[in-house]
Amino acid sequence: MRVYGVIGWKNAGKTSLMERLVAEITRRGFTVSTVKHVHHDVDLDQPGKDSHRHRAAGASEVVLASAKRFAIMREHRGAEPDLAAVLSRMAPVDLILVEGYKRDAHAKIEVFRVEAGHDLIQPSDPLVRAVATDAALGTLRVPVLDLNNTALIADFILAEVGLGKI
Repeated sequence: MRVYGVIGWKNAGKTSLMERLVAEITRRGFTVSTVKHVHHDVDLDQPGKDSHRHRAAGASEVVLASAKRFAIMREHRGAEPDLAAVLSRMAPVDLILVEGYKRDAHAKIEVFRVEAGHDLIQPSDPLVRAVATDAALGTLRVPVLDLNNTALIADFILAEVGLGKI
């Protein structure tokens, strides 16, 4: 599967860019899935509900299934799974966009905003292939893309993963 990351510090605009990229790339006819890494506990369940009771009883996986979607909750009860383990469970699509996992070994675009108050990640990560920003950064060793030009960023990512344009 083709995987491409969107990284950056908190409040840089990663999620907004991801949302726009998914819309743009699917509009072009490609299938896209996403992975969002979070640093807090994720729970789709509520105590007292049947699925929560299944998990509390010791189920390794619980599937919530309805007419329009299903969700699989897996209790790993150990170390946090790495990105490869998460990706191995996903259904095939043309492209998986990954938000977060900034230190993992996959190609990435960095979202950078001066207002976020952090330095660029790109100079220390050779897997950052471009920086998307709304600031004047000067010369970098990678392309600097206009953060507000979603089509241009989509073109760049699709070319990077070998999908080109439809």
